[in-house]
Amino acid sequence: MRDHATPRPPRSVRVRARRGLTAGLGALLLAIGAALGVSLTGGSAAAAVPNPPSGWTTVFSDDFNGAAGTGLNRANWLYDTGTGYNYPGAAGNWGTGEIETATDSTTNVYQDGSGHLVIKPVKEASGHWTSGRIETQRTDFAAPAGGQLEISASLKQPAPASGLGYWPAFWAMGADARPVGATNWPGIGELDIMEDVNALSQHSTTFHCGVWAGECHDPDGISSGLQPCGGCQSGFHTYSVVIDRTNTSAEQLRFSLDGAVTYTVNENQVSTATWQAAVDHGFFAIFDVAIGGSYPNKVCGCTSPSADISSGAGMTVDWIAVNRTTSGSGTGGTSTGTSTGTSTGTSTGTSTGTSTGTSTGTSTGTSTGTSTGTSTGTTGGSTTAPDYTAGASTTGTGQVRITFTPTTPAAYVDVHYLVNGGGQQNFRMANSGGTWTQTVSGLSSGAVVTYWFTYEKSGPQYDTPHFTYTYTG
Repeated sequence: MRDHATPRPPRSVRVRARRGLTAGLGALLLAIGAALGVSLTGGSAAAAVPNPPSGWTTVFSDDFNGAAGTGLNRANWLYDTGTGYNYPGAAGNWGTGEIETATDSTTNVYQDGSGHLVIKPVKEASGHWTSGRIETQRTDFAAPAGGQLEISASLKQPAPASGLGYWPAFWAMGADARPVGATNWPGIGELDIMEDVNALSQHSTTFHCGVWAGECHDPDGISSGLQPCGGCQSGFHTYSVVIDRTNTSAEQLRFSLDGAVTYTVNENQVSTATWQAAVDHGFFAIFDVAIGGSYPNKVCGCTSPSADISSGAGMTVDWIAVNRTTSGSGTGGTSTGTSTGTSTGTSTGTSTGTSTGTSTGTSTGTSTGTSTGTSTGTTGGSTTAPDYTAGASTTGTGQVRITFTPTTPAAYVDVHYLVNGGGQQNFRMANSGGTWTQTVSGLSSGAVVTYWFTYEKSGPQYDTPHFTYTYTG
C-alpha cells in the first residue's frame, strides 16, 4: 500500500521456512512437491525456478545464478536510478517521499553467487542513503481474456537490527506507466504483491486503480493492510498475485503467500471501466527497497528513518516467475517454504433498520421497520462471531444514512452500495465516536439500497454480507 503524497509511480503472513531438513525428509517433501506441481524449499539455499502447474506456461523467469558481485542481465532488467522518473510532471522521490537515491551499482544491486539477487540499502558516511530499484524490461505480462496470469517471487525480507524506515517491496505496474513516468497513476493499475515497513515482520497486499481520492481509495488503495508474518525475515517464502480473467464479467485478483490466498479483490468492487483500465493489459514487475517515505511514516506515526536505523540489510530474492494459462483450470502458482491454510470463514453481523422501510440481511432474517435481522455470509477474513452492528435509516427527504459500528475499533470502514441495482459506489466512511456513517442522497420513494462493508479489525481486512434497505419517502 504505497500511500503517496502526490500522484506518483507507486508500489506494494508468511510462515517460517523449514531449515535443517534431513536428507530423507527433504527428499520426501520434494517428491510430494513434484507430485503436486509445486516447489517446497526454504531456509537460505537457492532453489530452481519451479515448473508451472499443468496447463500453465512460464513466460518469464530469472533465478539469479550469476557470479558473486555481478549485476543483472540488462536485456531482462531495467535499473531505475536517481530519485524519480525524469519526466515532466513526474513526482519527486518516486512520489512516496522516500529519501534514498536508486543506483545501478553492485553496492546496492548484485547477485551473490549462490543463486540470489540482493537489493541492499546503504547509508554513506555523509548520511545519504543509496539503494536499488529494478523493473523487468518486458511490460507484456497480461492475463488473456478467459485465462489467468500469475506473478510470483521467492524472497526473504530485510532483517535490520534497527529498521524504522525500511520499505521493501515486490510489485507490478501497468505497462502504460513507463512511457510517461507513471504520471497516469493510479489509473493504469498497480499490484502490490509484498510490502513491509519498519522491519515489523509483516506483509501487505494492495490494488491501486482509478483516480486520486476516487473509488479505489487512493493513495491508500484497496488493501489487506499489514498482516503478521512470523519468520518473514529469516526464510524464503513465495509471494504471488493471480489475475483471473476466466469470467471476463467477474474478474478477480488473488494475492497469495506460499500458495495460500491471503486477500482477494473482485471486479465488482469498482466500476467496470476503472477495473478494465487497471487490469486488462500488460504489466511489468518491480523489486526495490526504499528508505523512509509515506508508508513507513503512516505506520509509525513519525518521520522515518530513525537516527539509529541500520545500514546494509538487504532484501534477498531467490527467483521470479511469470506464469500464464489460457483457461480457468487450476489456481496457478508455485509454493516455497511451509504452506499455510487458506484463511476463510463466516462472518455474522446484525443489520438494524431504524425507520419505516425494510432492512434485510441477505442470508437469513428480514427486518421491517425498527426490528433487527441477522445476516451471515462468507468473508475474506476469518471471523465467526458477530463483531459489528450495521443499519440504515431515513434521515431526510430522499436521504438515507448507513451506519456501521464495529465491536473492535477499526482503522477504517469502507461502504459499498447500489441503488436499485445500479452502478456500485464506494466510500471511506466518516467515524464519529466509533460509529461510521455514510449518507446516500437523491433517493425516490421505493428505492432499494443494497449495501455492504469492508473493514479493518486488528490488522486484517474483512468483508461483510450484503444488506438491503428500502426508502419509503
